[in-house]
Order: sequence, then structure tokens, then C-alpha cells
Amino acid sequence: MKLATINNNTRDGKLVVVNKELTKAVEVSQIAPTMQFALDNWAKVEKDLKSVYENLNSNNVTDTIDFGTAKVLAPIPRAYHWADGSAYVTHVELVRKARNAELPESFWTDPLMYMGASDAFIGANDAIEIENEDWGIDFESEVAVITDDVPAGISPKEALNHIKLITIVNDVSLRNLIPNELSKQFGFYQSKPWTSFAPVVVTPDELTDKWQSGKLNLPLYSTLNGKLVGSPNAGVDMTFDFGQLIAHAAKTRSLMAGAVIGSGTVANQGSPTGSSCIAEVRCLEILKDGKPSTPFMKFGDRIEIEMKDIKGESIFGKINQLVKKYEHK
Repeated sequence: MKLATINNNTRDGKLVVVNKELTKAVEVSQIAPTMQFALDNWAKVEKDLKSVYENLNSNNVTDTIDFGTAKVLAPIPRAYHWADGSAYVTHVELVRKARNAELPESFWTDPLMYMGASDAFIGANDAIEIENEDWGIDFESEVAVITDDVPAGISPKEALNHIKLITIVNDVSLRNLIPNELSKQFGFYQSKPWTSFAPVVVTPDELTDKWQSGKLNLPLYSTLNGKLVGSPNAGVDMTFDFGQLIAHAAKTRSLMAGAVIGSGTVANQGSPTGSSCIAEVRCLEILKDGKPSTPFMKFGDRIEIEMKDIKGESIFGKINQLVKKYEHK
């Protein structure tokens, strides 16, 4: 099943069911007016939403929307919780190696995670608006899951049953603001603006055998200004699966329905196309040439992020964002 949220001039938008080809959608306000409502009542509404999805794909629905021209918001425009992990420890290892810093052994057994801004997420085609290019604008291509209510102290295996929806995201980072924030030993804040989401989220069954044991085994493509930056397989080199990430987040407190958990930057070790952010590309350049040559994003740059199935069809739709200067209003 594929779901999305389209603009209806409210902050939470309007939930729609989308067909497999991402061409048509149908409103389902009679079942669930918003994504958060659906997640809050998943056990009650899932069957009805799936029925609509099946009828839509069988062309048994007449009152449809052209999804290609719809104003798409983030599938969940604001959430109660957004926690981003760093599941690809090879990525962390590379970044630290580039600055001659050792990787603590605990990083291989205890996930890194930070809590980000969930009061607003932005849509797949919304601009990345940043005030200053000197802040080091970078994209981060990731996989993310959305849960129902997750009890505290859950095991990683049990946590997998609470994953209701899966998507891809662009977790934008302002690299040049990060060192000062981390030096305070209190985590990210200013260096992490709003996160953008692919047009649709899908239920795990939609991914068939490519979703295994909390990992999504497909390449994630990142294209900057028409040039492929990387296409690492999201299921390879993922040290911590999503069950482990959710269990980590829920160690001491429950997670409410609609909690979004990110994988961190997808990366494959030793692959020429294994990177999903500029920072990693620059680290590889430092190790090879002694200095970086690839600049961070500038105003006017365009980043596209997409994942395709084995037939080459887009699963979640494309994140397609222009970097723009933020103007105070």
C-alpha cells in the first residue's frame, strides 16, 4: 500500500491512497483524514485503506486525483517524534579517519542517535531554504520508517512489528555549523534544518523480498545537478537494522504512533558509488589527495534522491529540491 499527503491549506494536509505507478490517488477522508489519524488508529483503518488501494490499482475507483500534478506535502507533515540514527558505521568510521580521529569500539555495538526537528517536515519538491552558503549545505540520503505505538524496553525483534510505513528522506545538514555544536557536547540543533520526505510512504509488504529483517535491500540514488553522487545499497553495511534502532530509541520511554526513525546516511564501504552525502565524498578526497575538492551545495543547486524497484520503477517518488537563499519575511 502507498500513502501520501496532499495540500488542503492546513498544516496536516489531506491523506490520499496512491496507486503503484504513482500516477493516481484517491481521497480517503471518510477512513482517515490525515496520516497521523491513520497511524493513531492503524488497527482499525488499515484494512479499509488496503481495500481502497486494491480497488485503485484495479481501476475500480472513478473519483481519482492526478497525483503527478498534486501539491504533495511530506507524507506526515509534522510528527510527535523524529529520531535519526547513524546505522552505517562505515560512514562514521570514514569521516573520523579523514580527520585522524579513532572510532570508539562502542560505535559498533551501541547506535548513535539524535532527536531532530519534527514540528515541520517539508515536501519532496519544496526548496531547501538556507540563509548562508558558508554554513556548508549538504544533503543526506536516508531510509526512514514510521511506527505505531512502541512500548518502552521492547526487543529489536519485537520492534520490527511496529514498523507500519517506510520511505526515503533528505536529512539536510549544515556541515560548517556542526563542529561548534558538537564541541559543546550537547548534540545537533542549528546544524539540522527541516528534513524533506519522498512523496509517498509504503507498507513493508509493498517491498516484497527487498525488505528483510529490518533492512531495505535496494540502491538509493543521489543526483546533484544531474550528476550521480552515489547509489549505495541500503541493505549493505547497515550495522544496525531498524529493529535495533527502534529498540534503542525506546529503551527508557515509549514511542507514540507516528514516530519517525531514520537510518542515517546510507553508505557502502569501498564502493565508487557508495556515498549519499557530500561530506563523505570530501572525506574520500582528503584521504586520497590530502584535501577536499568537491564544494558543498550552493544556491541554485538541485538535489534528486530516489529508490527504484527491480523493474526500474520509482517506489517512493523522487525527492527533487532546489537550494535557495532564505529571505526573512
